[in-house]
Amino acid sequence: MVHGMRRADVWGAVGCHAGDCNFDLVYRPDFPKLLTALARHGGIEGYLKAFAASPKWGGGDHLPLMLLAMAATYDPDPSAFMGVRLPVDPHTCELDAEAWARWLRWDPLRMVEAPEVQANLRRLHGLFIDAGSRDQFLAHFGARALVRRLSAHGIPHVYEEFPDDHSNTSYRLDVSLPYLWRALDGASPG
Repeated sequence: MVHGMRRADVWGAVGCHAGDCNFDLVYRPDFPKLLTALARHGGIEGYLKAFAASPKWGGGDHLPLMLLAMAATYDPDPSAFMGVRLPVDPHTCELDAEAWARWLRWDPLRMVEAPEVQANLRRLHGLFIDAGSRDQFLAHFGARALVRRLSAHGIPHVYEEFPDDHSNTSYRLDVSLPYLWRALDGASPG
């Protein structure tokens, strides 16, 4: 989604399946759980080293790994272990407003308000967004909010919500890929 928002000239059409959107909803509530997981290993470095040394993933590793990857992506710190800098105080979980603002620069819900992003989205030949109505990561709420803003800005898109969660939804490619093919082939994607 972000690539299409920034480089419509490269992508041409975008399919976004339950994409991360509305970071205040999808990421921020999980920071206390992340800090609790990290504390068991003495922090970020200890957690990642313990994970790397483990022969298999534990059931609770998905959330910490996802959030650490997001931190390294949205607000990297080259001087930190593996570039990971969190937007919260590791002891109190208080939000660091400046660090969080750097994350929010990558939130499609915020990005869509920029005129240059709106112009890029209008240049796309097709924009397909979907999410499951029972998404366990709450992506459907972010998708709904994004779609509302796209509509308010008059940006053409297709939105579909389906009765499922976030997992094992590759069958949705049967819907999005034909749409994207038609959009890129020059036919009306509708």
